[in-house]
Amino acid sequence: MKKHQDNSPAGLPISVRWAAIIGLVIAAALAFAYAGGWLTPARLTPAKIVDSLAPAGGAIKGYRRNHAKGICFAGSFEANGEAVAISRAPLFKVGTYPVTGRFNLAGPIPTMSDGTGRVRGLSLRIQAPDGQEWRTAMINPPFFPVATPADFYALQRANANKQDPAPAKQFAASHPALRAFGAWASTAPYAESYAQDRFNSLNSFVFTNAQGHDQVARWSFIPTTAMVAVPPEDLKKRDPDFLFQDITERTAAAPQKWKLVLTLANPGDPSADPTQVWPDDRRQIDAGMLVVTRIVPEADGPCRDINFDPTVLPKGIRTSDDPFPAARSAAYALSYDRRTAESEHYPRIQSEGKP
Repeated sequence: MKKHQDNSPAGLPISVRWAAIIGLVIAAALAFAYAGGWLTPARLTPAKIVDSLAPAGGAIKGYRRNHAKGICFAGSFEANGEAVAISRAPLFKVGTYPVTGRFNLAGPIPTMSDGTGRVRGLSLRIQAPDGQEWRTAMINPPFFPVATPADFYALQRANANKQDPAPAKQFAASHPALRAFGAWASTAPYAESYAQDRFNSLNSFVFTNAQGHDQVARWSFIPTTAMVAVPPEDLKKRDPDFLFQDITERTAAAPQKWKLVLTLANPGDPSADPTQVWPDDRRQIDAGMLVVTRIVPEADGPCRDINFDPTVLPKGIRTSDDPFPAARSAAYALSYDRRTAESEHYPRIQSEGKP
């Protein structure tokens, strides 16, 4: 009697089965190699972006690779319910939601002087009762200097050699948005406090309401404290940590507040280019108030271990065609992995709350 032939995978000759297994391993390895950029050297990767941010002496171990100098805070977001018209996100329903955040300065040096920080940042994690979160990292300029992640990397490369300004000049000549950003940086007033700075998302996101209608929007946190400008020449005379000291003292005296304003795009407004400012006549929604009640040094503060990934979004908000949030997410994740792996260098409690 002829034996029945087993056609199942287990019935295949062992050599064939091993070949299939090896093939799967190779395929997986190739996928990781492609993702890492090893097979495509010209491809932009998170590692290239993060590496390009390092100062001349190399990355400062244990710290964020950008916006390295920061201070933590705790507080709340008081939603007034107005934003439910455009988003079903639970954080927009009337209520008060816990916030963990971070004030910071752009740059890779955690000991930089506050007076040298042209770009200031505000990062937030707002938590809903059901576990959903909204994480966002914003800066005080009204627009971004470059339009794409590739241009951002090219800008870092152009500025890499401080002894040779030619590449930076060539890049600026071909990128008008960078020249406009330079004009803002050289003429916009410096606020004397984080409490007086307006922080902008710059990137656009898609808000979806309960009826399924989509609306592209950007947002800003606008201070309720009037701005007092500090002449640039006076900044050099201030304490290197004057911003930290100021926000700590202000918050100890009274909660500090920023109004969340959503700006809604009209059809045809550029949603993928953060160098483009939307016209002033666009509809805006006052969505509620950020209230900062406690400042904590970052060394052992509640924000130290948070990755403020801008793609961590509640239902009712999603990324748009803007390529930056995805690129930022990947770079932030790599930066987080690197700094937390450097545990022996990780920042801890230091005197006077100075990083």
